[in-house]
Amino acid sequence: MEELKPVFTARSVAVLTVGAVIGSGVFLVPTAVLRDSGGSVGVATLIWVLGGVLSFLGALSYAELSAMNPKAGGLYLYLRDAFGQAVAFAYGWTLFVVIGSGTVATLAVASTAYLAEWIPMAPTTRTMVAVVLALAVALVNVFGTGQSARIINIGTVLKVGAIVLLIVALPILGSGFQQVDRVWPEAMTPGLLTTAGIGLVSVLWAYEGWQYLTFIAGETIEPQRNFPRGLALGTLALVVIYVLASLAYIAGLGPAGVLGSTRVAADAAREVLGPAWGKAITIPIIVSMLTAAQSNAMMSARVYYAMAKDGVFFAPMGRINKRFGTPAVAIVAAAIWSAVLAASGTFEVLLRYVVFVGWVFYALAGLAVIALRRKRPDAPRPFRVPGYPITPLLFVLSGFAIVVNTVIENPRQGAIGLGATALAIPIYFLWRRLAPPPNA
Repeated sequence: MEELKPVFTARSVAVLTVGAVIGSGVFLVPTAVLRDSGGSVGVATLIWVLGGVLSFLGALSYAELSAMNPKAGGLYLYLRDAFGQAVAFAYGWTLFVVIGSGTVATLAVASTAYLAEWIPMAPTTRTMVAVVLALAVALVNVFGTGQSARIINIGTVLKVGAIVLLIVALPILGSGFQQVDRVWPEAMTPGLLTTAGIGLVSVLWAYEGWQYLTFIAGETIEPQRNFPRGLALGTLALVVIYVLASLAYIAGLGPAGVLGSTRVAADAAREVLGPAWGKAITIPIIVSMLTAAQSNAMMSARVYYAMAKDGVFFAPMGRINKRFGTPAVAIVAAAIWSAVLAASGTFEVLLRYVVFVGWVFYALAGLAVIALRRKRPDAPRPFRVPGYPITPLLFVLSGFAIVVNTVIENPRQGAIGLGATALAIPIYFLWRRLAPPPNA
């Protein structure tokens, strides 16, 4: 079976990391984070930093795994090698049904909120537009990986430039910091800690996407050296950008203004720079969301491709289009399902749904670092995670804590997410019985 060709350098991996992650979160989530922090600027900032630290610890852990097994499929392969095919299939199944397709759908839905700034739309029209966008941003990946990467790079430059403009201008010209009465709350009550945990879930959704970079490790030039370096640098850049952006919004609007906003970036620009800037800033925001959706769709398809090669997913998804060199069938199938999800749910529901289910597997992948150190102690490891085993353990424990907190606070969403995941196990064994993989 034809393999995907390496095209990415360390710099392109870093740029793709930023491009894949910066979508709607940094433009929409700060309001929810400040609300879940009880209006405390200090707690909200701490949540953004903590989310970034957790993501960076995870990126370092995944860097070891990717250097050890630099093939298309990334996270799916790590789970398969550490915990067996059934667990890996459960991830791939959930990625297709919820995580990957849900992320594309979420970004498509969120982009229509800003598009309405230019073109007023009724709710039904917005849903139809979200469906079209979910299809379009995914299907563009059919026509070549290099071309897709160039589109993402252009979008990344535009959206990072817009964020940097806000980071610089809002603190200088805004008066929001003068409205901060107290940085920290008088007491860190159990209730505040619980809601802060919910805020952390939203923050981690804003950081969502760096995990997907592992799916393209097999398409990286000199992957053992370039992929870990690019992933770590890209994730570190995200931490800096997100923390500074969240503070800039407060500088522009003040805590009360942020809490009362539904489109915090546009509202902050409008308040400080004027109505024209408030409207203009929506353009890079829309581009940000759509290019993030495009990159997520491009990378997720590599998992379905790897599953098909293992004989545990539809065989056509394991084929490479001879003209474009992409897993075209996998891309198209996921695009159709993303469109279905875009038509069926709101932004906030999809946000919490996607993050919660994803972190079950992200934590397991962190645990795979430890499992594979024991299972394959002599395997080549061109990159070893610093601070082992503390680094992956902190990431794993934090990931499972997020899952438990979400289940406690949102039992219905927790039941739906876990139910969708658990459904993968009987499907896997039925699949193996009816169509066993070639190497069985």
